[in-house]
Amino acid sequence: MTEQQTETAVFPAARSLGLFGAVNARDLGGYRTVGGRLLRPGAVLRSDGLNRLTDEDLALLAALGLRQVVDLRSLEEVREAGPDRVPGLPVAVIADAEHSATAITVERAAPDGVTLHHLPVFAADFDIFAALREALGDRSPERQRALLGDGRAGAMMTGLYRWFVTDRIACERFSAVLRLLAAPGGAPLLFHCSAGKDRTGWTAAVLLTALGVDRETVFADYLLTNERSAAIVASIVESFRARGLMHEPELLLPVFRAERCYLEAAFEEVESGWSGFEAFWTDGLGLDDEVLAGLRANLLEP
Repeated sequence: MTEQQTETAVFPAARSLGLFGAVNARDLGGYRTVGGRLLRPGAVLRSDGLNRLTDEDLALLAALGLRQVVDLRSLEEVREAGPDRVPGLPVAVIADAEHSATAITVERAAPDGVTLHHLPVFAADFDIFAALREALGDRSPERQRALLGDGRAGAMMTGLYRWFVTDRIACERFSAVLRLLAAPGGAPLLFHCSAGKDRTGWTAAVLLTALGVDRETVFADYLLTNERSAAIVASIVESFRARGLMHEPELLLPVFRAERCYLEAAFEEVESGWSGFEAFWTDGLGLDDEVLAGLRANLLEP
């Protein structure tokens, strides 16, 4: 585990999973560590929400040999968008688990099936969904600008990323994902939130950094969300304008997009609170060398 960029890592165009209902779903396999090892393709996947998956998408996921799914969405997000669809798990069982504000696991229905972990990460002080509801519910352009304009939306996002690093429960949930990945038989594992951008982005950034992927590649993977989600974001913005919900729907772009400064804020919070990433790994996340060894064994090619 190192933050030194002593080598230039190879940055592949992260492989899309080709899911119709989750356009930001992709494989982290193929990234190279500064020590020259490659992340094993198909072992760790990141995604946006799985609530819109088609039957064809479910078949594709099943073919990947998926063992675990981690849903980081809050209870309110699940209520708004719907529960995940997961290969081999009944929708009713998933719905019962995900309509909860606490961490719940749904064990696989068959030995070769998928286990679902609902690990909600919710920031009351940086409730993006509440801000969106307020902006759309009040169609006054002046009030919408007062809520989101003049850098306020971006500041809310920056605060959220700093919260990822400092909130005890959030750190416990992110750590839980890493422990699942490090456990014997933990991979292939897919983790996701709603857009596959913020909570998913920070989880991926911590994982890649711990494995020794250089910082610029970590940022490149994070920013790839903008490419994958561009069409959806443009469609949403235009829809809000056409339906008269917002006079300036572009005010929401800081919320919809991945911005380098957001991830930088999280790493800055790590550096201001700890002597380095290694100290954050142990003291902030409560993880140890055994977890790191498990991640290397499960996710890196020999």
